Amino acid sequence: MKAIISPFLYVLWRVRAEGREHIPAHGPVILAANHQSFCDSFFLPLVIRRRVTYVAKAEYFDRWRTAWFFRAAGQIPMNRSGGDASQRALDTATQVLGGGGVLAIYPEGTRAPDVRLHKGKTGVARLSIGCDVPVIPVGIVGTRRVQPPGSLLMRPFRRVTIRFGAPLAYEWDGLRVTTGERTPPAEAADEVDQGELRALTDALMQGIAALSGQVYVDEYASRTKPSGGGAGAVGAPVTRPRS
Repeated sequence: MKAIISPFLYVLWRVRAEGREHIPAHGPVILAANHQSFCDSFFLPLVIRRRVTYVAKAEYFDRWRTAWFFRAAGQIPMNRSGGDASQRALDTATQVLGGGGVLAIYPEGTRAPDVRLHKGKTGVARLSIGCDVPVIPVGIVGTRRVQPPGSLLMRPFRRVTIRFGAPLAYEWDGLRVTTGERTPPAEAADEVDQGELRALTDALMQGIAALSGQVYVDEYASRTKPSGGGAGAVGAPVTRPRS
């Protein structure tokens, strides 16, 4: 599918990638990106050579307009209501990472209702720590102009930039950003509490904000209405990750 779609994307849009040297040529890694448009899922896999498996919301698999693409691309449906369905999705994601694959996740959990970056959910941190896999923050810029919310069509000849940051790793005595190998004791994974998961998630979201240029707001995204000051609010609170 990448071979078929990529030429059209490069012809119709000016796509630029920065920081691809942070993506390992081999081995498991998680890509955690901001989510401004449905077409984010086209452009992110486009700019890296490795196959990318997405954790996508289960609703995409219920709609004929999107189900064919996500099934054909081998994506993982995530039921966001929790329970056994969500656990099966996480188990499948763990298998992807255990097989040395590249897993892509949107930590916000949904497309943002406005142009700001919203608080991340801790599932990506849990996967990163539990599988002992680094997570790379990704900032996607320009896709909201390509395909605004509610639009079925992608507007051609816009610029899209994908920025990859240095891997964010969990170290058992604290957080650090590293490009090296990590070998924490496997048994320590069960000892990570919710506060540590939140700290890693907040650090990740700050990394994404720095790459995307978005204002960060410490509120979960809602698809029903913009949170806080609304779309594009100037002066929205920017919070720093806990350490």
